Amino acid sequence: QVQLVESGGGLVQAGGSLRLSCAAAGSIYRIDAMGWYRQAPGKQRELVASVASGATTYGDSVKGRFTISRDNAKNTVYLQMNSLKPEDTAVYYCNVQHRASLLSPRVNYWGQGTQVTVSS
Repeated sequence: QVQLVESGGGLVQAGGSLRLSCAAAGSIYRIDAMGWYRQAPGKQRELVASVASGATTYGDSVKGRFTISRDNAKNTVYLQMNSLKPEDTAVYYCNVQHRASLLSPRVNYWGQGTQVTVSS
């Protein structure tokens, strides 16, 4: 079992910055990918950014403003969010794809979510 602990959300003015963190703990064998998704009221959950095997993927709306990074030694993923816009307001969820052994299938784990609110 893997537990995810998120931190770093809050209220910020447009143009400001926030940094989210997500630490994975528990019976960790191999984390294949770590990432962030977000869900705004009335909208579907969408990919913000992910990192797997050193390769990063970003949602179109955050490219050039957000940066994802991963500390493998700490099983932690970070999301640096700059030039924030009101439309970035959402609950941000950490996602981890984990294998319990070499031949085990990937299992998705989700954090509890952290609110990011950007005021205009």
